[in-house]
Amino acid sequence: MSKEAILILEDIRSVANVGSVFRTADCLGISKIYLIGTSPAPIDRFGRKRKDFIKVSLGAEESVPWEYSKTIEPVIEKLRKEEYQIIALEQSENSKELKIFQAPDKFMLVVGNEVDGVSKSVLESADHIVEIEMKGEKESLNVAVAAGIALYSLTK
Repeated sequence: MSKEAILILEDIRSVANVGSVFRTADCLGISKIYLIGTSPAPIDRFGRKRKDFIKVSLGAEESVPWEYSKTIEPVIEKLRKEEYQIIALEQSENSKELKIFQAPDKFMLVVGNEVDGVSKSVLESADHIVEIEMKGEKESLNVAVAAGIALYSLTK
């Protein structure tokens, strides 16, 4: 059985990052993307397709189902009822190394804001927290790159 994965983008600021994540999600067969809070959607507030989004996503917003929610709590509550486990991608004292972590068959991956990361409330309610090992001097990756690495590893 293949894994059923949902991606939650919590307060991502950059249109380019969100568009890039949509493209990656399409390639990896992600079931759905939830855009939370300030995360830009493929459609602007007037209902028009965003050219800046489509330029990066290459139309993946048409093939990956997505939904917007102002807050994350109702989304997590809904998915928990559907028996998805929460996996947060974040550096934490409680995190497990992504490369050795075995994802459950149904999971939601929460990726957080470029500066602040995954919110404290999500980290406290997560079933698992995973992180990507950093071997160089830098302590973090671009959020779209990190999401891609994590989704690839978790869905294989």
